Amino acid sequence: MHIEFSPSRRSTVGAEWELALVDRRTGELASVAERILEQVRPDGQDEHPKIKQELLLNTVEIITGICDTIGEVKADLADSLELVHKVCDPLGVEFFSAGSHPFSTWYQQKVTDKERYAKLIDRTQWWGRQMLIYGVHVHVGLDHRDKVLPVLDALLNYFPHLQALSASSPYWGGEDTGYASNRALMFQQLPTAGLPFQFRKWTELENYVDDMFVTGVIDHFSEIRWDIRPAPHFGTIEMRVCDGLPTLEEVAAIAALTQCLVDDFSARLDDGEILPTMPPWHVQENKWRAARYGTDAEIILDAAGRERLVTDDLLDLLNRLEPVARRLDCTEELRSVEHILRVGPSYRRQRAVAQSCNGSLKAVVASLISEMRTGLPQA
Repeated sequence: MHIEFSPSRRSTVGAEWELALVDRRTGELASVAERILEQVRPDGQDEHPKIKQELLLNTVEIITGICDTIGEVKADLADSLELVHKVCDPLGVEFFSAGSHPFSTWYQQKVTDKERYAKLIDRTQWWGRQMLIYGVHVHVGLDHRDKVLPVLDALLNYFPHLQALSASSPYWGGEDTGYASNRALMFQQLPTAGLPFQFRKWTELENYVDDMFVTGVIDHFSEIRWDIRPAPHFGTIEMRVCDGLPTLEEVAAIAALTQCLVDDFSARLDDGEILPTMPPWHVQENKWRAARYGTDAEIILDAAGRERLVTDDLLDLLNRLEPVARRLDCTEELRSVEHILRVGPSYRRQRAVAQSCNGSLKAVVASLISEMRTGLPQA
């Protein structure tokens, strides 16, 4: 099977942000996406170009166009947020983004009436119906197909950094799971989801996809739901590691970190460098550690098995990427990663709210709604 990769301008960037719709009074999820999407739909069009439906009717997704800078990504997302708020406010509906809803139960949620979603649920059954989760995806453009797989493998070295920063799903069905990101381990239960295979040649990827088609696992490339995957039709590498992020500042910070990493890898490949990789078993262990411990994770750094606290490694990484950020005009957004570390990723903030409110998860939902409106707390 031939897979055509349509090259993009190097390091162009875009983002996808999933939002949970909730009842303002109860904090429970509200299956009102169809009403929201109908009201934001421009006259004469089938749908809004940047506000989309998702698997569940309690969810809408906002997406950006193709952007050159993270500043453009922020402005694009802010426009869509403003429109969704304008429609939701009169309906008594709020929205937030986190890896999961702290207490709403999966079996009460309604699936969007669309063939591809019905097919997914029919095949995956109990696990598919459990997918009450939300994420953020970041696309970064690559200017040559031969860069895709080396960049993907190199990004896997920073999987735990991205997971720890974005972890926001400590609660599931009203209980504290003990994990920083329960979503990370939930989502990988779906067929073709989870960590990607580490192919060395594009033909190996093509052979894998051909096998998936022949054996009936997938009908379309997009059904490969890896945590990091090529997006051949966009000409991008798509980073799908992250839990839902509660604030625009956090989305911009994660997008900046992703853009800088990919641009750095792209430049190093242009210089003839072979990018470092890790054995798949180290990558798998790092994913689990970051999902379990968040910013307290001791991660594996290389094939030699050296270990380090993920936050210490992040701070060194930010310093190393500073010249890249200057070139990409995202210095401020990249430095916002340090702000996340100072105030704590969302899983920490959620637990702090619950602890201060006698375990109230309704208070946690209220705090997530507030953060969506007012932004990341000050340190």
